[in-house]
This record gives sequence, C-alpha cells and structure tokens, in this order.
Amino acid sequence: MVRISDARMSGTSHGTCVLHVSPESHVGGPLALVRDGDQILLDVPKRKLEMLVAPEEVEKRRSQWVKPPARYSRGYLSLYAERVTQAHEGCDFDFLGKWSEPVEPEIH
Repeated sequence: MVRISDARMSGTSHGTCVLHVSPESHVGGPLALVRDGDQILLDVPKRKLEMLVAPEEVEKRRSQWVKPPARYSRGYLSLYAERVTQAHEGCDFDFLGKWSEPVEPEIH
C-alpha cells in the first residue's frame, strides 16, 4: 500500500508514505484533482510522483474545482489558514519571510 498525503500522518508503522504534497489540496493543489480509479506513478529513486490522467481531463477538473469555505473566521486557526505558506515554501507565516533570511546563531 502507498499512502499519499498533503498533511501530517501519525501512527503509520509500515508501507510507503509520501507526505507533504504541496501545494495542499485545500488550496487547489494536485491532490484536489485526484479521483477514485486514477492511476498514479510513484518512482522513488527518481523522486517522481505523477497522476496518469490525460492533460485535458486534469484541466477540466481544475476548471471545475471550487475552494472549500474557510472553517474559521477569526482567531489563531483563521490566521494560520490564511497566512502560513505551503510545505515547499517552508510552512512559516508569510509575513516572517519578508525581512531577510534567518541567520544561524554562533555556537561557542
């Protein structure tokens, strides 16, 4: 069995897992377009993950995709959903990256 996710997974003790597919399905990432029965190619040595669906079908699905409504209108979870970047961008608040690259502290 292969598990593919755009989230964290806990309790997995065996089998192949592909985590942090990014961007997440919630914002229209590739997993949002996968349907039951789709074939997916996973080539671990080549670090390749590909949905084997005709490009025309993928574009059709993308044009029909609707972003889910926000679950939270205020508070920390609302801030998190609106402002935390995707995994391939570092999973950090977007406003923290606008100043400069973090500097590693000296170790004495």
